[in-house]
Amino acid sequence: MMNPAYSLSKIASVTGGKLISEEKGGNLIIDLLIDSRLLIHPESTLFVCLVSSRNDGHRYIAELYEAGVRNFLVQKVPDQSETPDAAFILTDDTLAALQKLGAWHRSQFHIPVIGITGSNGKTIVKEWLYQLMSRDKKIIRSPKSYNSQIGVPLSVWKMESGHEMAIFEAGISRPGEMQNLEAIIRPTLGIFTNIGHAHDADFTDISQKVAEKMLLFTHADQLIYCLDHQLIHQAVSGLPNSVQRITWSRENEADLRILHVDTDLHLTRITGRYKHAEQTITIPFTDEAGIENAIHCWLMMLTLGNQPEVIASRMEALMPIAMRLELKEAIHQCSLINDSYNSDINSLGIALDFLNQQKQHQKKTVILSDILQSGRKKEDLYHEIADILQAKGIDRLIGIGADIRSEQEKFRMEKVFYDTTDDFLLRFPLSSFQEETILLKGARPFEFEKISHALQQKVHETILEVNLDAMVHNLNYYRSKLNQGVKTMVMVKAFSYGSGSFEIANLLQFHRVDYLAVAYADEGVELRKSGISLPIMVMNPEEESFDLLLHYNLEPEIYNFRVLNMLQKAITASETGEPVMIHVKIDTGMHRLGFDPKEVELLIPLLKNNPDVQVRSVFSHLAASEDPLEDAFTENQINRLKTTGKQLKEGLGYDFLLHIHNSAGISRFGNDQMDMVRLGIGLYGIGFNEDEQHRLRNVSTLKSTISQIRFVKAGDTIGYNRKGLAQQDSFIAVIPIGYADGINRRLGNGKGKMFIQGYPVPVIGNICMDTCMVDLTEMISRKMKVSEGDEVIIFGENYPVKKLAEELGTIPYEVLTGISRRVKRIYFHE
Repeated sequence: MMNPAYSLSKIASVTGGKLISEEKGGNLIIDLLIDSRLLIHPESTLFVCLVSSRNDGHRYIAELYEAGVRNFLVQKVPDQSETPDAAFILTDDTLAALQKLGAWHRSQFHIPVIGITGSNGKTIVKEWLYQLMSRDKKIIRSPKSYNSQIGVPLSVWKMESGHEMAIFEAGISRPGEMQNLEAIIRPTLGIFTNIGHAHDADFTDISQKVAEKMLLFTHADQLIYCLDHQLIHQAVSGLPNSVQRITWSRENEADLRILHVDTDLHLTRITGRYKHAEQTITIPFTDEAGIENAIHCWLMMLTLGNQPEVIASRMEALMPIAMRLELKEAIHQCSLINDSYNSDINSLGIALDFLNQQKQHQKKTVILSDILQSGRKKEDLYHEIADILQAKGIDRLIGIGADIRSEQEKFRMEKVFYDTTDDFLLRFPLSSFQEETILLKGARPFEFEKISHALQQKVHETILEVNLDAMVHNLNYYRSKLNQGVKTMVMVKAFSYGSGSFEIANLLQFHRVDYLAVAYADEGVELRKSGISLPIMVMNPEEESFDLLLHYNLEPEIYNFRVLNMLQKAITASETGEPVMIHVKIDTGMHRLGFDPKEVELLIPLLKNNPDVQVRSVFSHLAASEDPLEDAFTENQINRLKTTGKQLKEGLGYDFLLHIHNSAGISRFGNDQMDMVRLGIGLYGIGFNEDEQHRLRNVSTLKSTISQIRFVKAGDTIGYNRKGLAQQDSFIAVIPIGYADGINRRLGNGKGKMFIQGYPVPVIGNICMDTCMVDLTEMISRKMKVSEGDEVIIFGENYPVKKLAEELGTIPYEVLTGISRRVKRIYFHE
């Protein structure tokens, strides 16, 4: 297969841009790049300078030029004296130009293209279709969930001359977006999976959202959907008559009429009638979403003319889709990134980029299996993989499989190879993993879950899952509210509100926040030791911590003359040489920490005549920014800080940052953002009101499992002090989570509830130190299947921590920061 390779003049013509500077010989573009940190092949890369309210790609031209990139798609041409042999394509809108380029590249291919949209299941259906058909055809598909205005053209760009089919997914979050994606994907076949309430906020109603999504199929030949989704069926009427409707239904006559769905343990048998003949498939899943996704795939396979026996055989072999990369603590102070079961070259690049976000360890190891069903010659495939690993700075490769072993001479790094996973586990000394980040990337037949089990640190079954994508979404939501040039400080104190330490800081550093803030110096020291180089403000400097502050280049908050004096003594003793950056806190009305504005007149000469310190910022703390009844007080606080800040600037004779806004302040007082804002609880998915809550994503999910199910007779008691009384013959589940894990004892005795299969089950009896009990009786009376080992949700997407806090009569901060460190954190990136 051949990668696309276009001249700059051709790209300028396609995008309607103007080519600035002479086109150099051999300047053929193969790679499109939108993130300067992900560069692999500088000589054949076109960097697209995307511009948004949060960032501007033009800032990174000099950095990329230094790295060898010479081709740029821009909205403004930089000083060419600094980039003398660079070529620029000048356009009014680089995103629109990227989309035009993607659409034009798509037009060069005349192969079946499947477009998938809907609220849920897009990625699963895409990946299952690939599993079902990739042994017959060379298929290109969207990597992961690259379904956005940027992700779709980048996905389509990967189409190469040898591909025989393409599968792309399309997602939108506001009106007007699907029209762009339709022009790029231009599907010949379509699947509309379902409709739900994700991304409702920017649509007038769900009908408008369905109609917008339906635009993807305007020029399709055929569209597959479920007739039972009434809103989708109604919206189909807006398509041209040339689009053939192919339907399935459990309730009505359709092209594929579902007759029976029978689940048994871990299998589901689905019987349907297609073209007057009954057919049956068996899938290794029992959940409703999995059944619906499988039926969509079944009907697509039938539509494409596959034989029933072939479909049945392949459906039975469907494999779960690893939808996310997981970051966990591992043995010997290592970090483990588990992205097994999703092994292709595109997803490898994504996983390596995630690996490079992690700065807590210098050494980086990749455990990689053979990449199966790539459709490429293995010598070409592993040559490219070797180049990628080299460009990403990988220190060690452990290859597992006959193919990768046969191409081992292509890898220019520390390396070792094994034929099988079992061979690796038998012969490789796991003790050689020491303080490094390890990426697991394996095709499913290699059973890399064995390696994951061997490497991850052993802790009990209660875990806190932290959704890094949701955190980035929330960060970008607040950034979108900032005025031009306003900086962002993010609060990562108290173990990042219970979410983690360097794991969160790495993410924030990668996404270029300006500052971090911690409560105490030891938190900042931990971040510095983990490779965090961002400026870090310490809000509660203590006398014994000043040596650490100076040694690790941490910036103390100075809130009174005593702390300033302690800092001065530490500086004198250490002989640092460079001025220490400090942050002066002003008490504008909260009356906690800070200089009284009346003290500023005395403070100015102490700071002005002290060459050892320099004021980096002056700030205060809003007391009631989320409460409209206190807006007059909040406005007064803002004005007092402005006045005091002006006084300090005039007195010191130099500029510094001014900041007062917290998460609620960012949203409610946008006209007074000053120079920087401090983002706290909002980053973790807690909005100040219901409207904002709907625009944020859930970050944290606390979950456990059922250790034991037992029968308790009516009248018996459960737990300590016999507080739990069985009013009837009951089934009780024991959950391995207690108050030592952070579960408040007030949740005992029916006050709290947990969720099994989405069903609320009440806590019965007192919460114990390490366990609690829930009542399954109602679930079982409803004939719901529940077993030992089943998952239990304490809070998460459908029962957010904010709701739990309300029922406890407290605030989300207390719940989140109360989760014990013995609870394993798993960080995932979808």
